[in-house]
Amino acid sequence: MELKVYKIDGTESGKSVILDDAIFAIEPSDDAIYLDVKQYLANQRQGTHKTKERWEMSYSTKKIGRQKGGGGARHGSLKANIFVGGATTFGPKPRDYRFKLNKKLKQLARFSALTYKAKDNAITMVEPFTMDAPRTKELIKILDNLKANGRKTLVVLPENSNNIYLSSRNLPEVKVITVDEINTYTLINANRLVMVDGVQDILVERRK
Repeated sequence: MELKVYKIDGTESGKSVILDDAIFAIEPSDDAIYLDVKQYLANQRQGTHKTKERWEMSYSTKKIGRQKGGGGARHGSLKANIFVGGATTFGPKPRDYRFKLNKKLKQLARFSALTYKAKDNAITMVEPFTMDAPRTKELIKILDNLKANGRKTLVVLPENSNNIYLSSRNLPEVKVITVDEINTYTLINANRLVMVDGVQDILVERRK
């Protein structure tokens, strides 16, 4: 697949790049995408949820009513789960939600997500650029020029640029990452993928 490379002012640079079919034109696997996204979301969970069981309650153990003749059911403790403030039956306990996936499967999921983006013509290639200081308005102007603003946009850089990253922090619909941070969830979650020229070569190198 051949893509034109644009300048940050939105004009064509006169250069084009050819995306590797082994990354951007494979037979996509929805199952691999599902598992990789599921793992990503599971790994974000803290797993610190906890409710108290009866043995952890601090109520008195005194019997709250006579065994018979009270006109209702017999009760032995306010710790019972039927009382307000009582214990929780089979409540959640702290646990680790993380699980492992095969590296080949995770790679297949990422390439499948990139393939879907290529099929949807949702990839914009832009020349390498820098910013002298964090300026959100300047980044918004660049995305407007590339027709990539106003929707969820993922900007992928070949290497870290602190100024570009800081410029995007106040933009809830824009996420800036490096090629090292590419994952299936962020790719699927974005409507438009803006790749800085050079990212595609790094992906090819790391595939080998």
